[in-house]
Amino acid sequence: MTPAGSGLRRTLGLGDAVVVGLGSMIGAGVFVALAPAARAAGSGLLLALAVAAVVAYCNALSSARLAARYPASGGTYVYGRERLGEFWGYLAGWAFVVGKTASCAAMALTVGAYVWPEQAHAVAVAAVVALTAVNYGGVQKSAWLTRVVVALVLAVLASVVVVSLGSGRADAGRLDIGLSGGVGGVLQAAGLLFFAFAGYARVATLGEEVRDPRRTIPRAIPLALGLTLAVYGCVAVAVLSVLGPAGLGQATAPLADAVRAAGVPALAPVVRVGAAVAALGSLLALILGVSRTTLAMARDRHLPRALAAVHPRFQVPHRAELAVGAVVAVLAATVDVRGAIGFSSFGVLVYYAVANSSAWTLDPSRVSRVVPALGLVGCVLLAFSLPALSVVVGVGVLAVGVVAYGVRGQQVPR
Repeated sequence: MTPAGSGLRRTLGLGDAVVVGLGSMIGAGVFVALAPAARAAGSGLLLALAVAAVVAYCNALSSARLAARYPASGGTYVYGRERLGEFWGYLAGWAFVVGKTASCAAMALTVGAYVWPEQAHAVAVAAVVALTAVNYGGVQKSAWLTRVVVALVLAVLASVVVVSLGSGRADAGRLDIGLSGGVGGVLQAAGLLFFAFAGYARVATLGEEVRDPRRTIPRAIPLALGLTLAVYGCVAVAVLSVLGPAGLGQATAPLADAVRAAGVPALAPVVRVGAAVAALGSLLALILGVSRTTLAMARDRHLPRALAAVHPRFQVPHRAELAVGAVVAVLAATVDVRGAIGFSSFGVLVYYAVANSSAWTLDPSRVSRVVPALGLVGCVLLAFSLPALSVVVGVGVLAVGVVAYGVRGQQVPR
């Protein structure tokens, strides 16, 4: 339950919620995840995209049903706690906060790498400070800035699609779906591509700031995901038609390489700017989501209680936002975590496995349980199909969280 007087202000409508979801998903992931996915899946890249989309859709429907029932900050941390028990909610929150904090640093460094490669760490820290300040000023300011970011990124992606498909280098034969990477390669690629879809949970974690959440959230999550799937499908087809699976797998900047191969190298700098803006949008939404889950866990004293404070004027969890911003800034200044895609995907897939398990308990009918069952199986399968290092690190981080829960969480008076 939300303590009296510490709730957040409900200011976000359907359009705002959809934009927040789009800003979370249509981010840097589409600029960076296609290449490693193509290396893993080969000619099965589009099939991997479809698998990731199906799992994401099941997760989105489960999250939407739960968010309508429990419209509070924290997302699956709250759902797991209420439906499965305190431990499972804690595990989901732990996986989300740790995995997404690493993602925040990765996105900040992506901004630095595109804007000023020689000073990537300094630019990354500046980006974190600036976006933390935006979030501190209120969720409406964050939603407004997200609208601008989404519009710019969609314009860049549309230009990539039009230039690639309209060029003489586009060849439909490169789109033939096969299994050159094997079934394992397709599943691993789907797990990596899931990194680019995972932002729809941001709408659920903002459940306490959405107007009429029981109607708005179930509509906003599938709508944002559907629009994102359409965009990603168009981009993947366009880039594959120009570069082919092998060329895409070897690309260091897939979308920029695609427009060069299409004969329009002048567009490559625009694509780089688009990637930087997209990374900023992802970082903005990530800080927003992690701070709200931190708020929920602090309310239950799984994190320091001081982080549960809500600013009396701006109605945001200001201490949680500042704490998240500080940790991300330190990571961005000292460590190169751009390789955290696999680890982040593992943590988020665990998070959604708990969400689907929670949704399973909402309705005992067989029909209502098909989607959460499919989502749960998909999450587990994709999580353990990721690169071995990502799985090992992910399991290790979860183990640390379990130990912390056993040592501290059970001993804190509720």
